[in-house]
Amino acid sequence: MSANVAAPNVVNVADLRGLAKNRLPQMVFDYIDSGADREQTLSQNCSAFDEIYFRPRCAVATPLCDLSIKVIDQDFQLPFLLAPVGSSRMFYPKGEIVASREAGIAGTGYTLSTLSGCRLEEVKEATNFPAWYQLYLLGGKEVALKTIQRAKNAGFSAIVVTIDTPISGLRERDVRNGTKELLSMNPFLMLPYLSQMLVKPCWLTQWLGDGGLMSFPNVELDDGPMGYTEIGPALEQSVVTWDDLEWIREAWGGKIVVKGVHIGDDARKAVDLGVDAIVVSNHGARQLDSVAPTIRVLPEIVDAVDGQIDVLLDGGIRRGGDVVKALCLGAKGVLIGRAYAYGLAAGGGPGVARAIEILRTDILRTMKLLGCDSVNKLDSSYVSIPAHWKQY
Repeated sequence: MSANVAAPNVVNVADLRGLAKNRLPQMVFDYIDSGADREQTLSQNCSAFDEIYFRPRCAVATPLCDLSIKVIDQDFQLPFLLAPVGSSRMFYPKGEIVASREAGIAGTGYTLSTLSGCRLEEVKEATNFPAWYQLYLLGGKEVALKTIQRAKNAGFSAIVVTIDTPISGLRERDVRNGTKELLSMNPFLMLPYLSQMLVKPCWLTQWLGDGGLMSFPNVELDDGPMGYTEIGPALEQSVVTWDDLEWIREAWGGKIVVKGVHIGDDARKAVDLGVDAIVVSNHGARQLDSVAPTIRVLPEIVDAVDGQIDVLLDGGIRRGGDVVKALCLGAKGVLIGRAYAYGLAAGGGPGVARAIEILRTDILRTMKLLGCDSVNKLDSSYVSIPAHWKQY
């Protein structure tokens, strides 16, 4: 049974996180919640927003506020899209389909991870708004080419190429929770860790009813879909380089977004290679720890791009005010990951809808209090940032 995400005490994303923690086994919750190594960047992705202060225009009437944005010539009714989150089917049955549907209902976009437990065709069919496909080169170039063609045929409107995963980061919580042992399907290795699943019978029943341990149907190998335990080795054998963008562009023939840009030099390289947008991202602090929070490096990336392509940001977004701050510092829009994943894990579709509504309401209230009637009018004059951020 899923939590009541509409309860009066569910007022922010942190409340959805608490409900998700109560419903999920420890290993699944920590898959959503954890970061790499000592989790310095995980914490600072969020806390860095606390260093930014608003500068409101008072005595300004804003009866209506326009929250719509246009990114890579695609229209969205909200200034945030749903980010790619792998293994969402582990959080809730048919998780990717559920999240895509709710994004469409809310008038915004959904980005599907290569590491999805649902077929990309079914995910795209669930939404009437633009959906993007996030591409890993798992299985090699030929496998990726087949997936690109499927995404094109299904109607995805952009390919998102993630460039920050030459190897999986070390999520220490996964090690302590016995994730590797539980995925081994070896009863002797699994036994010490099984109790965390058995104490969550509602989740376990739903998970087993949805097929249990999933494979990845959008990574079609010669012997069938890639299995869950094959991810780590496959990532190391499928590193994305800048040179790969040429054949990806040729195969795709549409909009390309590069995700994982973190320094100005890489941003300029992306511009020179003709990509349509970049996402300032440190992979939700799940890869390299001790990198700077994304909101802190956003000004450097915006300066480097100089208006030539769209810049988006992910990482640490937990409140609508965080979205507004990112827009003020030059982001065209943001991607939210954990914020909606907590909602999905807490209560399926209603949980995702509640996460979206919380952020939408936060943004609207913040805009009115700032005295600004359109997210497209936001700029750096609405915020102040610490002087030490300008060190690039």
